[in-house]
Amino acid sequence: MVGLIFSIGIFNLIALKIKKKLSISQMVHIWVFTIALQTIFDVYIDLKYHGYWYFSKSVDWNSFLVLIFLVPPVNVIFLNFFPYKKELMKKILYIAGWEIGLLLYESMTLFPEPWGYFHYGWWTLWHSLFLNPILLLILVGYYNWICRLEKKSITNNELKY
Repeated sequence: MVGLIFSIGIFNLIALKIKKKLSISQMVHIWVFTIALQTIFDVYIDLKYHGYWYFSKSVDWNSFLVLIFLVPPVNVIFLNFFPYKKELMKKILYIAGWEIGLLLYESMTLFPEPWGYFHYGWWTLWHSLFLNPILLLILVGYYNWICRLEKKSITNNELKY
């Protein structure tokens, strides 16, 4: 639990203090999207198939800390520095760098308590290696969609006045 609380503090502090490219509205969208996607994924992989779990194999209140306060700020940080207007190779290198960081962090969460809080069933680091880039690309796609919707909303509102 110590590792989780420490991580929540660090990641939220970084997400709140960095120079932001994302608006508050965009950050809220990302926060809620992250919670929804992770909850849906965890219902199956964690609760139904026991691929991994956070503190115990059953539903526990501590898992809410991970869902609500750990992953969303990490996604906000990821999107804030994403090289949107750079060439494809820079985007690939950015995602690869994040992949290394995510795998290192996941490895640390496997430490024994009080530092670790994550446990593997049949899930392995290899599963994360292949799934993380897909999830990061889904996140970028969702963010780009939200930006298009905001731009369309602004344009439509300007036409009304």
